[in-house]
Amino acid sequence: MSALTTSIAGTWAEVSGCFAPQFALWSALALGLDALIGDPVFRWHPIRLLGRWLAGIERQLFRAEWNGYGGGVLLFLLLAASVLPLCFALLVAARAWHPLAFHAMAGAILWACLALRDLIVHGERIARAVARGDLPAARAGIGMLVGRDTDKMDLRACGRGAIESLAENLVDGVLSPLAFALAFGPLGAMLYKIVSTMDSMVGYKSDRYLRFGWCGARLDDAANYLFARWSFLLLTALAFVLPGFYGRKAWRVGRTDHAFVPGPNSGWPEATMAGALGVRLVGPLYKNGVQVCDLWLGDPADPAGADPRDIRRCYLLLILATLVTFGLGWLVSR
Repeated sequence: MSALTTSIAGTWAEVSGCFAPQFALWSALALGLDALIGDPVFRWHPIRLLGRWLAGIERQLFRAEWNGYGGGVLLFLLLAASVLPLCFALLVAARAWHPLAFHAMAGAILWACLALRDLIVHGERIARAVARGDLPAARAGIGMLVGRDTDKMDLRACGRGAIESLAENLVDGVLSPLAFALAFGPLGAMLYKIVSTMDSMVGYKSDRYLRFGWCGARLDDAANYLFARWSFLLLTALAFVLPGFYGRKAWRVGRTDHAFVPGPNSGWPEATMAGALGVRLVGPLYKNGVQVCDLWLGDPADPAGADPRDIRRCYLLLILATLVTFGLGWLVSR
């Protein structure tokens, strides 16, 4: 057996299979890099490269008139068949160089799939703008997180929009990638990120993407299904044990109000977060000048919207939910 074949086989043995034994090391590296550096904005960021590659494939598929359901499935297959072998080749090369380089590469791939610090940075930008009463800055900040009209949002509406986005993205930006890394190693986390990127770029019910984006949207729903419900249990448990939070309300609001939000997943963390913080979220939403929603998540007796303190209390729940998930993953992988 050649050295290359041996290296490939050894790498595959380490990164494949359920409950990767190196999960704790790889995820600790990834979370550490995320905490120290976050999600740096530069042209060659792996997820930005993934987005540009997706957009290029999309253009070619539409040019070939593969813009229906089959085209969406083909988009997923082409992305998986090109990105995952590249990641695996990087792992093989790193392992051939040095075992520490291999673990560093695995941690770096997982790091690219996480977004905890980036979420908090965006939330803090809005919190600071709200604290100083700077409505244009608060609207600009919330516009980077949500796809709704911001010109009708006041400061508390910007605050609640920040918490909604932080809660929803706890699942797809942290919990789900960690879970896929636990189950299938760094390649599993990257496969999840491919699905998540497809959903964020083409998973819309618009004329262009209604059929083409169906595959990405449904795969994203399936990938996040368990972990959205895990976020409900986790946030509720944390709200019970942390002072200043509302565990019973998180349980009640999460169970009842999650169904008010379209889609099978996002309502769970959003409604639970509303109950845990003791605020009401969502409210009237506008898109392209048309009101598309007028519902509230949370106890009717709680205040509508959120202030900077509420946003910063949300950070604590995000960080602790991440650490608990990491800790449980470490126990499972032992």
